[in-house]
This record gives sequence, C-alpha cells and structure tokens, in this order.
Amino acid sequence: MLKIILAILLFSVIVIFHELGHFLLAKKNGICVEEFAIGIGPTLFGIQRGETKYSVKCLPFGGCCMMLGEDGENDDPRAFGSQSALARFSVIFAGPFFNFILAFFMALFVIGLGGAVPAEIGEIETGSGAYEAGLQKGDQILKLDGSRIYNFKEISLYNFMHTDDPQVEVTYKRDGKTDTVTVDRKKGEDGRYELGIAAAWNKSPGVIGTIKYSILEVRYQIKSTFLSLKYLFSGKASLNDMSGPVGIVNMIGETYENSIIYGIKKATISLLNFAILLSANLGVMNLLPIPALDGGRLVFIIVEMIRRKKISPDKEGMVHFAGLVVLMAFMIFIMANDIRNIFLM
Repeated sequence: MLKIILAILLFSVIVIFHELGHFLLAKKNGICVEEFAIGIGPTLFGIQRGETKYSVKCLPFGGCCMMLGEDGENDDPRAFGSQSALARFSVIFAGPFFNFILAFFMALFVIGLGGAVPAEIGEIETGSGAYEAGLQKGDQILKLDGSRIYNFKEISLYNFMHTDDPQVEVTYKRDGKTDTVTVDRKKGEDGRYELGIAAAWNKSPGVIGTIKYSILEVRYQIKSTFLSLKYLFSGKASLNDMSGPVGIVNMIGETYENSIIYGIKKATISLLNFAILLSANLGVMNLLPIPALDGGRLVFIIVEMIRRKKISPDKEGMVHFAGLVVLMAFMIFIMANDIRNIFLM
C-alpha cells in the first residue's frame, strides 16, 4: 500500500508541474483555461475559480490543462487558436520545459544532500583493461569514443549501451595534461564489457558544484532517454522491456524497500533520483513529434510558421485524436505487459 501512495505522490508532483507549465504560460498569454485537472477519467471533485475549474480525476496517472479552442475552431479572442504562433508554441513547450526545471530542483536537493559523482577514477581494478592501458586513480575521463563525458553515470551508461564493443577510445586528463588511449575492455561477471574502474565520490561539491552537477544530472537523464529510445529502435531491446504506470509503481516500491533499510535519508535520495528520471523522461517523451503529444502539436506550429499559413484546426484535431487512440492502445499493451511481468517475477 505504501509503494502505491509513494507512486501516486511522485506522479502527481511531476504531472502537476508539467501541466502548471502549460497553465502559467496560457494565463500569461491571455488564453482562457477552462479546466486544470490532475489525473484522468471521471472527475472525483472540482472547484470553480473564475473561468477555470480545478479538478481531481479518479486515475492519478496523468493530467490536463484544457484551454478554450485548443482542438477546433473558435472565434473567441481568448481562445488558444486565436493567439500568435509564437504564443501557442511557448504554451505547449512550457509543459516539457517545466519537467526539466523540476528535475533540476530535485537534483539540487539530491546532490546537496548526497554529493556528486564526477567523471573521475576513484578506484581501478588491477588487471582490467583500464589498468593495462595505463589509466590511474584520479584521472578525469573527458571522452569515450569521442563523446563528451561530464559525470560518472555517463561512463556506466556507455558500458550498458556498448555491451558488444571490446575496445573504447578514452580521452582523459591527468595533472593538467590531456591524453588519449585505447582500452581493451574485459567482460565482467554479467558477461558485459567493462572498463574496470569505480567512481570517485564527491560528498561536498559546494554551492557552485551542486548547481553544476544538478545541470549535468538533467543533461544525463535527457541523454539517457534518447539513447534508450535509440537502443529500443535498434532492436537491442524489445517492447517487453518497457514499463508503464503499473511497472513504475512496482519499481518505486522496490526502490523504497531496498533503500529504507539504510535509513530515511538514503530512501529519500533514492526516490528523488527516481523522480528526476521520471520527470526528465516525461519532458523528453512529450517533445517527440508524435500526434497528441506536445511535440506533435509543436510540429504543426512550426509548419505554420514556415508556411505562414495556419493549418485547419479541425484537420489538426483529427490527427491528434488518431494519435491519442494509438497512444491509448499502446498504453493498454504496456500496462498488460507490466502486470504479466509482475506475476512472472
């Protein structure tokens, strides 16, 4: 029961912040917001304040900011479609952008409380590929195969994403000098190729360092989301590896149960790390150019800016409705897969 409550709280905060972005920019641009809702499905209760109804729906996995004339023709000067393309772009983009802002503020708390993990070698395994290539404790990793590295999580991500590549070109800095070596990675106990290095934990990065590594944490989460999508479409992962709300609830429960034994502080940091991942992931996924998502709506606005001619709201609405139907079917599939995986565990 506790993990369900924790999941609902995390989802609610993330979704509220996303919809708050749409809401605030809509209000700023003089757009009439008819309803601001948390959750989806039938309304449990709602309060009317001025022109806007604030509602709570029965299912906590979602939310909405319903604006006047958002999906159709409306001649009202305060309708969404009556605003300039730039104003509409800012309103739509604000939702995902607020997810990145939320992830940043949560990262500030996590790094300020638990420290940072720079891309620095804290320990090196004797006999590993990194050891044989001449890397040493204290070396700062700058690049892996030409890709810029900013924190140790990116090194772990590289190992995960390149399980079949035995060699990697490592650019590092030591005593102010930069050098590049080729490392022959060796397989670990799980059969994956590894560099054979461990992180150097920075428990007190300071105010500037905390801000820096919080920005880098959001960057990492955005990068990992895009790479995960690439990993999926390359065929290295299947749809069965994806998780929806049910699977996420289960993972939140496991995260809490595995960390609470080390105390409230550890559990809080673990849950916030999970929330950072979810918030950044939601921001990226919503920016994908898929109908019904924010990214799909942004595509129509960009096309309008290029053509200097507005696309028929009715036609656009039909495209987004079709996209919504496909997304709902996909969510049902993912949810069924989540339930199946839980019972198979």
